[in-house]
Amino acid sequence: MKLRFTISLQNRLVLTYVLFIGLALASLTLAINRFTNITFNALIKENISGRSEEIVRVIEELYKPMTRSFDRGTVEAMGMYFVHEGYIVTVEDGQGDLVWNARSCDMQQCVEVINDIASRMEQQFRLNGEVQQQRYPVYANGGIVGTVSIETYGPFFYSETETRFLRSINRLLLVAGLILALLSAGIALVLSQSIAAPVRKAGVAARAIARIHSGGTNPERRIIRIQDQYKTRELKDLSQAINCLAAELEAAEQRQQQLSADIAHELRTPLTCLQGNVEAMIDGVYKPDQEHLISCHEEIIRLTHLVEDLHILTRLEGDSLKLNKTTFDLAKLVQVTAEQFRAAAHEKGIGLHLTLRESPLNADYDRIKQVCMNLLSNAVKYTDSGRVSITIEKGVPHWDLIIADTGIGIPEQDIPHIFKRLYRTDTSRSRDTGGAGIGLTIAAAIVAAHGGSIQVKSNAGAQRGSGSVFRVGL
Repeated sequence: MKLRFTISLQNRLVLTYVLFIGLALASLTLAINRFTNITFNALIKENISGRSEEIVRVIEELYKPMTRSFDRGTVEAMGMYFVHEGYIVTVEDGQGDLVWNARSCDMQQCVEVINDIASRMEQQFRLNGEVQQQRYPVYANGGIVGTVSIETYGPFFYSETETRFLRSINRLLLVAGLILALLSAGIALVLSQSIAAPVRKAGVAARAIARIHSGGTNPERRIIRIQDQYKTRELKDLSQAINCLAAELEAAEQRQQQLSADIAHELRTPLTCLQGNVEAMIDGVYKPDQEHLISCHEEIIRLTHLVEDLHILTRLEGDSLKLNKTTFDLAKLVQVTAEQFRAAAHEKGIGLHLTLRESPLNADYDRIKQVCMNLLSNAVKYTDSGRVSITIEKGVPHWDLIIADTGIGIPEQDIPHIFKRLYRTDTSRSRDTGGAGIGLTIAAAIVAAHGGSIQVKSNAGAQRGSGSVFRVGL
């Protein structure tokens, strides 16, 4: 069985930040330590060289020009002093004769000093060296009067004072590193919390939204919003996206409920009429004559059209409707469609005017015809006087089909909603004229499936007969 290990965002951020800061601090500490050692070692070498030159000058001052010899007693005293500093001094005169030798004077002391230095350098500083000797001439009266040999542990060595100083520096760096590491861990925890907390809230809100809209939840708890006043852009975008999702789901649920109610209403009216007529004929109240049978047939046709419209709309909105595109003349299609409404327009006393031009179009002929029929049906249906005009203009990218009428128009507050399913600007008026509020929705869906656009302008109430203008871009 394969185990899956997961880690929270906050812990991941903390670990990442602490690891990064730890590596950065370790690298910085090593770099500082390395730089300090290099600089300090160079200074020590310079100090050793300077101290050796100073010893030579001291020996030069002990030379007596009158007797042409060194003050042996003082040379011995100074030499033993230099031994305690780690410098083994040997002095010879101008003829090469030995004046004083620290090793011959106190071999045990010299060995102990050198061993102590070697032990300190090897054990504490991992520096393996050896005794090195440097010879310096002694000048007096303008000439060389002797030679000073100085033996030291090389390439360099630290005195006890310098050793304590280096230990203090290393301890200081270690303590500073630990303090900075703790501070970075605290900062990482605070920063990760500020990032992870909003993400957790978004997750909780998303799960709550999913539970609510899966059904069975009290409607009073359906309004879920999370804070979106964050200064971080990504967190603000995330919270706003969650809030927008919640709002869209709530609106979709309301539309679904309204759709169910509208469909139930649209089905109830013809079914009630059918039921009443059939029961009346069964009970003998009505005779099953042509008049009543025709009435039942009309209600059945109405039901069939409603179901078919809903089926078409579902396929269009679900992207499952295949478009059988061919190239045809849009003007001829409009002319054929308009002729089907000429008799209805003549019966109402309104004119039907066409201003067409040759307009080749690659589209689904039957679906575009359905768009024209739905728009013309509404135009003729809601126009009591005046005329309905159909125009084809050169548009972007291809053609604009414009259907204008002088009817009652559409109220301004209803214009943004007229393409929604089962939306009716006036419920009672729509029922009188047999509308179910689906025609415009189907037209808009077909146009959208072709990549076109449909727009409407109306000025209902401003002036009688101002009507509506639908512009379809194909």
